Amino acid sequence: MTFALAPEVSVTDTEHGTVLLNERTGRYWLLNGTGALVLRALLDGTSPQDIVAGLCQRFPDAKSAQAEQDVDNLLHALRAAKVAAS
Repeated sequence: MTFALAPEVSVTDTEHGTVLLNERTGRYWLLNGTGALVLRALLDGTSPQDIVAGLCQRFPDAKSAQAEQDVDNLLHALRAAKVAAS
């Protein structure tokens, strides 16, 4: 699966995460630090399964099933908001 943002979406990192701005509509989305980490990994071509494994390694208290659900929820939300090109 290849993940990309829509061409009209710009990304800005902040001290608290990442902001996505749809330059055509003016709508924006704020991702917290973990959401930003997941987004960057997706944009780098990392599979959702590998992202989940990385999250569980980085955050030892994370449960694999919850991390998987969180990554899936973020992907769904980005697609539903038409931020993702794929």
